Amino acid sequence: MEGAIVSVATGALKPVVTKLARLLGNEYKNAKGVRKEIESLSDELVAIHAFLLKMSEEENPDVQDQAWMTDVRELSYDIEDTIDEFMVRVDDNSADPDGFINRCKNSLARMKTKRQIAKAIEDFRSQIKKVGERHARYRSRESNISRTTNTIVDNRALSIFELASNLVGIDGPKNEVIKLLCNDDGCELSQKHPKVVSIVGFGGLGKTTLAYHVYQELKGKFERSVFLTVSRNPNMMKILGTILCEVAQRDNAVTEARDEQQLIIKISDILSNKRYLIVIDDIWNVEIWNIIKGAFSKSSSYSKIVTTTRIIDVARSSCSSFSGHVYNMRPLDLVHSRQLFYRILFNSEEKCPPHLEEVSKEILRKCAGLPLAIIAISGLLVNKPCTEDQWCHVKNSIGSALERNPSVDAMIGILSLSYYDLPPHLKTCLLHLSIFPEDYSIEKDDLILRWIAEGFVHRKCNYTSYEVGEMCFSELVNRNLIQRHHNQHNWKVHDTILDFIVSRSMKDNFVTLVPSPEPTIVGTQIVVRRLSLQAAIGLEGRNSVLQRRLSDLSHARSLNVFCYQSKLPPLLEFKHLRALSFQRCTWLRGHCIANIGRLLQLRYLNLKGTINNLPEEIGCLQNLETLNISNNQMNQLPSCITRLGNLVHLFVDYWNQLPDGITKMKSLEILKTVDLSKQSSSVVQELGQLKNLRELNLFTYNHEPCTEHMKAISSCLLQLGTHNLRRLNIMTSIIFRKVCLPDPWCPAPLKLEELDISGLPMPRVPSWLGSFVQLKMLGLALEGVSHEDLSIVGCLPCLLHLSLRTPGYRSKLVIGGCHGFSCLREFCFTGQQPIFTAGSMPRLELLRLIINASKPDTLASAALENLPLLATVQYLLYQYDNNDRVAETAEAALKTAVSSHPNYPSLVRIYRN
Repeated sequence: MEGAIVSVATGALKPVVTKLARLLGNEYKNAKGVRKEIESLSDELVAIHAFLLKMSEEENPDVQDQAWMTDVRELSYDIEDTIDEFMVRVDDNSADPDGFINRCKNSLARMKTKRQIAKAIEDFRSQIKKVGERHARYRSRESNISRTTNTIVDNRALSIFELASNLVGIDGPKNEVIKLLCNDDGCELSQKHPKVVSIVGFGGLGKTTLAYHVYQELKGKFERSVFLTVSRNPNMMKILGTILCEVAQRDNAVTEARDEQQLIIKISDILSNKRYLIVIDDIWNVEIWNIIKGAFSKSSSYSKIVTTTRIIDVARSSCSSFSGHVYNMRPLDLVHSRQLFYRILFNSEEKCPPHLEEVSKEILRKCAGLPLAIIAISGLLVNKPCTEDQWCHVKNSIGSALERNPSVDAMIGILSLSYYDLPPHLKTCLLHLSIFPEDYSIEKDDLILRWIAEGFVHRKCNYTSYEVGEMCFSELVNRNLIQRHHNQHNWKVHDTILDFIVSRSMKDNFVTLVPSPEPTIVGTQIVVRRLSLQAAIGLEGRNSVLQRRLSDLSHARSLNVFCYQSKLPPLLEFKHLRALSFQRCTWLRGHCIANIGRLLQLRYLNLKGTINNLPEEIGCLQNLETLNISNNQMNQLPSCITRLGNLVHLFVDYWNQLPDGITKMKSLEILKTVDLSKQSSSVVQELGQLKNLRELNLFTYNHEPCTEHMKAISSCLLQLGTHNLRRLNIMTSIIFRKVCLPDPWCPAPLKLEELDISGLPMPRVPSWLGSFVQLKMLGLALEGVSHEDLSIVGCLPCLLHLSLRTPGYRSKLVIGGCHGFSCLREFCFTGQQPIFTAGSMPRLELLRLIINASKPDTLASAALENLPLLATVQYLLYQYDNNDRVAETAEAALKTAVSSHPNYPSLVRIYRN
C-alpha cells in the first residue's frame, strides 16, 4: 500500500488503482475478459490521477475544470467503497467450510461475488467515460499555473498596511531587528562578514512591513541597497538581474549575462568591499536562498542582509550562511490590536461605542494579533452600520462566509500562498484540521493516527506510517501553520488560518461541518465524506440543505463528534466508516455504539473518556489499527481485544488489566499506558515477545511488585530492547520507590530514540545510559546533578531534547561547554537555578523553565546570552500561595532577563495540562 494515499486533490484514485492491481493478481488472473476491463479502468485512472495532480497546482482553475475534478474525486470514493465491500465478501467466502454441501455453497457464493465485481468494474468504466464526455475537459494539456510577479517592492503586500504611516506596534520590533543587525554603537564596529537577520512567521503577521521599515531606516547608511520580493515560483534570472541592476545602479547591467552563474559573479564583484544592505523578502525554500546567497560578497565588512520567510528551515539556513540571528515575528498584543482596530474604524486608538465593546473583544480574539486579519475585518466593518447585530453577524461569519471586500480578498490571497505552496499530501493533512472546533487543543499523536486511518499517510521506505505522519506534522509546524497551544504537548491552528482551511474544505467537499459555515451551499447531490459534529444535529432548527446532505451517511469515511448529540444516527448508517471518534463525549452510552462490529472498514476508534464497558463485537473489527479506550472505569479489559490481529496502536489506562493472549496481537507497535506491576507474570512475559512494539508507556502507581515480578519486568524490557523498541516512558508514584529498569542494561537497546524516566528522582545518572547512542529525547529526574551526570548525558551524540527535573532547594546548576550537548535544540528544566557558561548548548533554540515564582532571581544570573541560537523561552510559574504581587515580580524579572538577550527571544507562558 506504499504510496496509495487519499488526497484532497485526487480523492481515492491512488488506493483504487492499488486495489485493482490486487484484484488482477488474486481474483481474476485467469479471467481474460475481466482482466481487460480492470486493466483498461486502471490505465484510465492512472492518467486521470496525474492530470488531477497537475490541475491541483492551479490557484484559479476554470469552473468547468473544477466541476470535472469534483465529479472524478467523488466517483473515486464510490469505486473504493464498492471494491472494499466486495473484498470483504470474498474474504468471508475464502474461509474453509466444513462438509461437502457447505463447500459447494461457499464456492457458489464466491463465484457470484466475482461476477458482481466484474459488473461493477464495467459500470465504473462507463461512468468515467460519461463524466469525461459531459465536461469535455479530459485532455492532456499544460496547466497555466499563475506565477507571482517579482518586483523591487511587492506593492500588493505593502499596500495592505498603508492605512497608517507607521503600523501600530511596529516600532518595538523594528528597533529589535535593527539592534540585531547593528552593534550597540550603531554599526561602527568592523565586521569581517555580513550580518544576517531572518524574520520568520506565518502569513499576515507583517514580516514584509517590518522589513520595509527597517530598510527605510537604514538604507541611507550604505553604499548599495536593494529591497526585493521573491515569492513563490520565482524566475531566478529575473531576480538576479534585478539585484544586479540595483547594485550596479544602471538599467542595462544584465545585457551581457547569459546564465545565473554569470549574474552571481557580476553581483559579487560589484559588492566586494562595499557596504551594502540587501532585503530579500518572502523566500519559500532553501534552494532559492542557496542560489541568491552566492551573489553576496562575504568580504564586505559592515554589510547587512535581511530575509523574511514563513518557513523555519529557510530562516535557519539563511542565518547559518553568514553570521546571523532568527527573529521570530510575534502577533500584536491586545493593546496594539485594539489600537489598530479602533484607528481604522473610529479614527481613534482608544474610543469605541459602549454597545460594541464586547463584540469588539470577540472579534479581536478571533484575529489573535494577526494584523492582516484585523485590517481585513475592520475594513469590512467600516461600511456596516454600527449596530451590535451587524457586528455579531460579521464576527460569526469570519472566514468562509465572509463578504467580499478588497482587504478580505488580500487576506485570503496571502493565506492562499501558504496553502498552494504545499505538496498535495500536506494540503490534505492541513485541510483535515478543519474537523476540529475553534480553539480545540489538538494532540499530535491522535492527529497522526487519524491521518493514517483516513489514508492520508502511508508506510514509506524504511519509515512506518506513524513516522511518515510525524514528518508531515513537523513540516506543517515548520511552515508555521500549526502552533503550540499553552504547553509542549498540545497544538492549535490560528483562528484565521482555521477559517481559511474550513472554507477550502467545504469548497472541495472534503469535510462536512455541523453547524455548516456555508448555509447557502449548493450542489446537494454531493455526499458526506467526513462529518464533524460541533453542534447537535437534531431536526429542529436545521436548514433544509444541511438536512438533505445528512440524509445519506452511507459514504461517510469519518465521524468526529465534539458535543452532545440527542439524535445521533445509528452506526449502521455509516457502513464505510474508516475513523470514528467520540473522544471526551462523557454522555455516550452503550446503545450509541450498537452494531459497531459491522463497521468492517473501521481503522480508528477513539472512545477515550466515554463508556465503561467494551462490547464483545469489538473483536469483529479485523481492520482496526487504532483503539483508544483510556480514561475509562474498566478494571479488566475484555479478551475480545486479543482478536484484533491488525491492531497497531492501543491506548489504555494504568489501572486496566490486560487479558492473557496478547501475543496474538503481533502487529502492535504502540502500547500506552500499562502498570506492569498489576499484570500477571504471564502477561508480562507475553509483552516481551511483541517484536514489533516500538513505543511503550509504563506507569506504576499503588504498590511495589515482589522481587520476582520486578525481575520479570526488567527481563521484559531487556527483551523488548533487543527487538524494535524506540520509545520508552516510565512514570512512578511516590509510593513506588524503584524504577524497574535493567541494571546494568546490557545489551543496550540500540534502536531506542526516546527515554523518559522522570517520574521519581534517581540518585544519579546510570552509567549505562552513555551507550544509548541513538537517543534523541531524554527525560530525567535526579536528586542532585553532578559534573559526571552532566557529562554522561551531554555526550549522547544524537540528543536533541532534554527534560531535567531536580529539587528546587539544591545549589545552582552550572552547565558549560565541557559537558557537550553539541546537538541539543530543546531544554526543559525544573528545579535548581541553571547557569549557562560560554560554549554551553551552542544549538539550543527553545528553553522551557518550570520555576518558583517566589524566587524571581532564578534567571537573573542565568547568563542566557551564552545560548547563541536561543529563539524562545517558555515558562510556567508555580507558587505555594496566591500572592499576585509575587507572580508579577517573577514575570517582570523573566522579561528583563530575556529582553537582554541579543536575539530577543519570544517569551511565552505555558500552563499545566
